[in-house]
Amino acid sequence: MDERNPIPFSGKTGFSHFRWFIVALLFFATAINYIDRQILALLKPLLDTELGWTNEQYGCVNSAFQITYALSYVVFGWFIDKCGIKTGYCVSLTLWSLAAASHGLVGSARGFLIARLGLGLGEGGSFPSCVKAVAYWFPQRERHLAASIFNSGANVGPILAPAIVPWIAEVFGWRMAFVLAGVAGFMWLALWLPFYSAPEKSRYVSAPELDHILRDQDERSNSAGPVNWWGLFAYRETWAYLLTKFLTDPISWFWLIWLPDFFYKTRGLNINKSWIHLVTIYSISLGLSLLGGWFTGHLIRRGWSATRARKTGMILFALCVLPVPLALKSSAWVAVCLIGLALAAHHSWATNLYAVASDTFPKRAVAAVAGIGGMAGAIGGIFFPVFAGWLLDQCKNTAGGESTGYLILFGICSGVYVVAFFVNHLLAPRFEQVKMD
Repeated sequence: MDERNPIPFSGKTGFSHFRWFIVALLFFATAINYIDRQILALLKPLLDTELGWTNEQYGCVNSAFQITYALSYVVFGWFIDKCGIKTGYCVSLTLWSLAAASHGLVGSARGFLIARLGLGLGEGGSFPSCVKAVAYWFPQRERHLAASIFNSGANVGPILAPAIVPWIAEVFGWRMAFVLAGVAGFMWLALWLPFYSAPEKSRYVSAPELDHILRDQDERSNSAGPVNWWGLFAYRETWAYLLTKFLTDPISWFWLIWLPDFFYKTRGLNINKSWIHLVTIYSISLGLSLLGGWFTGHLIRRGWSATRARKTGMILFALCVLPVPLALKSSAWVAVCLIGLALAAHHSWATNLYAVASDTFPKRAVAAVAGIGGMAGAIGGIFFPVFAGWLLDQCKNTAGGESTGYLILFGICSGVYVVAFFVNHLLAPRFEQVKMD
């Protein structure tokens, strides 16, 4: 069949919309990714009893994930640029699905640490693949929306996980929750392998849609030749992206890892009671982050420059996180709203950064830059869970108990985005595509 034919199963001629099917695949992969990550946090109260580990040991298990995740980000960034998005994501998802299922075979803190190392090794390929796929499949004005759609899987996964994981654990045992997460990854691959290709080679993309996708002529002229990975560090834009991810990515991990424990330790709500709070938090985050994803794209469509639109979004999202420490002194449902707003702001911030990466670097370098930034974020994520666990253990016997520790941690979360904004702005005052040799 001609590679420029319209979608064969649509029966239509003219403009196809297959790029939105691609972003839907990326969305579902991201959702599976975040379900895999959250299962351990949801089962923590049960595993606390079975394993007898401390908060600090639990933090170390999660930091083990971050160590291989940081290394994997860089390796997959290079591998995806060299071997392509389709192959890179296939290898990544196969590795992390096997590792997710392997959690069901262990029964000690050391066993979970080893399984977590494997999970991090595979998951490092997810976001470089998604960011590069968006750069290839969408023109600039649509990238923030496309990035917000696939990144919304980071909210949908945590919405689904609290609703189904406790039930699976109760009916089939906690081990089966991990096994089924691995099975879900391989089911996704059954769609990825036959349907994904570069837009120029896809038989499902019509000529008008391909012209729409490739409308950014300046990028096509700056997209040839291999990437000098070390040479990327010569650009201020790389450092802006790297340091911004280093500062803010650990906050997302904090919410994912510690929210179930927060409700249990400060409100006395175990997972059978707090799941509705967690689902609501991530539902709020999903809706508002999609709005945030639309917002900066809307500003660009109204004629704003990419720099002005992206930076307006960044400072607005940073300000939305500032009230989150009030959650410690509020009712449970007010806390849900404040944390949901903070999470939505983070995901809107993150999708804005993904769009910035594709705005400032040519397509051939996007996965490598995303890998470098992801590595930096994961390095920050190595230390923050251990620090959080240590702090909570230290506060356990104080007058305020672990609530005091959570107040300090929420305070850190609230202010870091404003700091990150100014660091980013100093290094990259304008978001314009660099000219690479």
